[in-house]
Amino acid sequence: MKITAVRHSQHTIRFEPAFRPSWDTRPRTAFNCDLVRVETDQGVTGIGAGYGVSGIEQFAELFVGRDPRDLERHFRIIDNISFHYGRFYPLDLALWDLYGKLAGEPVWRLLGGGSGRVRCYASSGSLKTPEQLAEIALRFRAEGFPAMKVRFQRARWQDDIAALSGVRQAVGDDFILMVDCNQGWRMQWDQAVPWTFKDALNVAKHLEELDVYWMEEPLHRGDYAGMRALRAATSVRIAGGELTKELHELRELVTTGCLDVLQPDVVCTGGITGLRKIATLAREHNLDFTPHTWGDGIGLLANAQLAAGAHTKLLEFPYDPPEWLPTIRDFPLAEPVLADAEGYIDLGTAPGLGLVLDEEKLARTKV
Repeated sequence: MKITAVRHSQHTIRFEPAFRPSWDTRPRTAFNCDLVRVETDQGVTGIGAGYGVSGIEQFAELFVGRDPRDLERHFRIIDNISFHYGRFYPLDLALWDLYGKLAGEPVWRLLGGGSGRVRCYASSGSLKTPEQLAEIALRFRAEGFPAMKVRFQRARWQDDIAALSGVRQAVGDDFILMVDCNQGWRMQWDQAVPWTFKDALNVAKHLEELDVYWMEEPLHRGDYAGMRALRAATSVRIAGGELTKELHELRELVTTGCLDVLQPDVVCTGGITGLRKIATLAREHNLDFTPHTWGDGIGLLANAQLAAGAHTKLLEFPYDPPEWLPTIRDFPLAEPVLADAEGYIDLGTAPGLGLVLDEEKLARTKV
């Protein structure tokens, strides 16, 4: 059995109306998906997706002619390429999808998971008015989600706290709230500076009063000392690691006590091959391991497969009506990924990542 080709295509749809994520000062008018396919001489193809993987085909020679099941070998090469060029870990996802199809098993089972059901929290993405935020929180609770993540990034953190207070008042005490402070990184055109330790500590004190489960990225991604000090100073869990570039950085976040909740994304760092090891390390250090996943449905399914294998408590489910709906988020797929009435994604027993592409739509949206 041999790999015969590695192929890449980019697809895009328009946002109507524009989506205004809290972490970006520029409205989003389009949504892109980079699709990766690994083909074999047995006619079985593995699928992965992400963003920013243009140029991956020039490295196809490093994989063509190789056995696709040699995942560790392939991961080493992908990791090398990702260091020198872009984040090409979607290729690892395609190889796992292929491996599962060849084995006739879902990836979650190959990773040692006992169930393909993963419970999710609803993850909002935009800065709504306090009234809109309370309304959407009630909607999420009514749809069965046990938790919601609220975004901060207003001009004053005091205004963020005021909006969050309205949500807590609306949903009561039996609904879990998380907060994404969005201080770890910026878009390339954003000149804002991250919070200081004392800023973050002031916010944490208010979050304690509102019984917030975690505060995500309260400091710059490289402020390890600040994270450790903040973790020691507050009862609110400290979360981070979503766009961390390399596995050794994730290991340091875990082993030096920076975080309570680790949030890497298989699309951005390590793929499934690398992050399954980090998930084990996090568990051994009594950290919550809950993958970040804010992209298309293929990335969501890949992270969900890993989450099921790692026995993750709650997985991020990107959902921010009316702009960001599963039908938009998952446009490459024949059917959107949905949560059931209790907030669970059921991955089922379909082999590989369990995805089915909408080839007609992909043809229409190809760049």
